[in-house]
Amino acid sequence: MRQIQFVSHNNIELLESGQALFPALLSAIDSAEQDIYFETYIWACDDSGNAVRDALIRAAQRGVKVRVVADWWGTGHRGCSRLGLAFAEAGVRYRVFNPWFKRGVTRTHRKIAVIDRAVAFVGGINVNDDWYCDYDPDTRLPAPRWDFAAAVRGPLVEAIHFEMQVQWARVGHLGLIRRIGLFREMRRALPQDDGKPMQAAFVVRDNLRNRHTIQRSYLQAIGRAKTSILLANPYFAPGHKFRKALAVAAQRGVEVKLLIGVGEIWLQDMVARSFYPKLLASGVQVIEYRKTQLHAKVAVIDDDWSTVGSSNCDGLSLFLNQEANIVVRDVDFATSMRAHIERGMKDGVPVCREAFANESWVKRTGYGVAYLFYKLTMRIFAIGYA
Repeated sequence: MRQIQFVSHNNIELLESGQALFPALLSAIDSAEQDIYFETYIWACDDSGNAVRDALIRAAQRGVKVRVVADWWGTGHRGCSRLGLAFAEAGVRYRVFNPWFKRGVTRTHRKIAVIDRAVAFVGGINVNDDWYCDYDPDTRLPAPRWDFAAAVRGPLVEAIHFEMQVQWARVGHLGLIRRIGLFREMRRALPQDDGKPMQAAFVVRDNLRNRHTIQRSYLQAIGRAKTSILLANPYFAPGHKFRKALAVAAQRGVEVKLLIGVGEIWLQDMVARSFYPKLLASGVQVIEYRKTQLHAKVAVIDDDWSTVGSSNCDGLSLFLNQEANIVVRDVDFATSMRAHIERGMKDGVPVCREAFANESWVKRTGYGVAYLFYKLTMRIFAIGYA
């Protein structure tokens, strides 16, 4: 397992939803002079998706080397085919991740862009309109989807760029010798952290060397927490170790607050609610976000640790999908993250321990059955889920 390596002297800006991300992303693409790596899970055929597509095409037409990876499941077969036709005409190099599940059930759930090795964008925001549902583009949301990304400048960009190069090669057709070569290249060390601001690490989850890296980064930070843990996530179904770490932190006096998205997938909601009794009993505060689609995967711990990325706190993201987060150790960034999460929590509905305990036995039984079904599924598809 690769160690989590922090590097210093970065400039990282938190971007809330596509309204902030897409103007910055399009500006960077339109200013590109050398190369662009771009990877996403969902690429919708809407105004936002078309704007990004057209910007990448313009870059390729002026001589920039553009490489794009889109996930076959998230974008859809038709969507991937449409992108392929448009990119082929413009000279954009394009690959589809795991079409027809030829490489098993894994997906790339990552949302990353690197432009000219100068700026990188990492987060949870897909290439689609904030106002429309991820999985049903014809359904308009009651408010813009709530999500985050980060614009990264500084030494960490080199690590992100290298990972994108590796991913581009992996998605292609690699022989055994080249795969061994990639494995060796991934062992290379990053610049040593000298303890100066802004410290950040790029953490990925894949099926080669980084099966537990993202969960490990969370568990280490939760285990060291002294005052507070604020976590926002749409699909809350982590393994036992993760849930226990939160409960133990609350029991030792740390303020632990979870903002959980509900109302999208009824089975997911039932699985999440199966965890509520033990979490609430340990002192964890649970808040359900119902204002609109919560898609943010963010957390802030104490006053100087925070993370933003694509990884949900569930078995798929922590043990199956390919994911990417950045972890930042910086007071100002953590303060900004905390303010955003606290505003989201004000829009949520707190779960009362007493009221939840009085729910009917039918509901409580349903939560338990949902969890058992989910656990069985994860044990089949995500080896290592616990």
